[in-house]
Amino acid sequence: MKRIQSLSVLAFLLIGCLFSSCETDSKPQSIEKEEKKRVTIPSFNQSDAYKYIEKQVSFGPRMPNTEGHKACRDWLIETFESMNAKVYAQDFEATAYTGEVLNGTNIIASYNPKHKRRIIVAAHWDTRHIADQDEDLDRRNEPIMGADDGGSGVGVILEMASILNENPIDIGVDFILFDLEDYGNNKADAHDTYCLGSQYWSRNHHVRNYKAEFGILLDMVGGKNPKFGYEFYSYKYARTYMEKIWRLAKGMGYGSMFTTEEIGGITDDHKYVNEIAKIPMLDIISKPGNTPYGFVPHWHTHDDTMEAIDPKTLKGVGQVVIASIYNYSVGRL
Repeated sequence: MKRIQSLSVLAFLLIGCLFSSCETDSKPQSIEKEEKKRVTIPSFNQSDAYKYIEKQVSFGPRMPNTEGHKACRDWLIETFESMNAKVYAQDFEATAYTGEVLNGTNIIASYNPKHKRRIIVAAHWDTRHIADQDEDLDRRNEPIMGADDGGSGVGVILEMASILNENPIDIGVDFILFDLEDYGNNKADAHDTYCLGSQYWSRNHHVRNYKAEFGILLDMVGGKNPKFGYEFYSYKYARTYMEKIWRLAKGMGYGSMFTTEEIGGITDDHKYVNEIAKIPMLDIISKPGNTPYGFVPHWHTHDDTMEAIDPKTLKGVGQVVIASIYNYSVGRL
């Protein structure tokens, strides 16, 4: 995870006017109703998502240029392939703020890869190379385990991939695991040193002429007592989708998790997908406001272990996102 910028949601937004088409062009009401098909929403298994996080943590810290990073990359690719996804391993190099050349891999797992209508669900799979927020000053230069900050979003995505494999859907879905998200500098003028993988992908898509209708980013979605508020860049670029998903979450009984509280702008992978790739993407990220930066207490500390993960949070996020995907596929979102 990365620094937060203090920005508020736009106060005034233009509202488009809707005009009725002529009678000869309008569709009969029966056809319109038929287009909004009924959909069965599969159940999200939080226990399996939890196990996927445990497996990632078993590799140790997953920062670039390490054996743990390489082993986890290979496992992620193999796991997606076992779920019948079309997998692209996008290798790239990036120079860190330290001057070190980092070897990264964005992992893209596609379902219905030839379908013209596509959506993205993304997370970052690398972990922070330093524990810069840890209370133990002597351990701040040590890497963190990243069970929540990195591991939780990936765990939720792997369980959703399993669901799509077993429950075919009439839409293209690309699960993107961005690399090198968390190897950044916390100085106020260094935001672009974060999210190196999403910056690369946004300029170099894994397939030619790639297009997606919108995207959902998952970051720190496994902690206790989460608060997923209205993040500035999400609201600015993907407001329509954000409002619909948050309403869906409320209707599903997860309104205490998905709040409409404004949480400012966060430099996260979605920012670059929005601004460089021009694909509207919203960020589901927990920012309960109980630390100096407002993130969860274990953020960038050695407490970001499996002890920080709450299966109930995984269930809420996973069920809302999988419901959003299936509803969107039949025009109900």
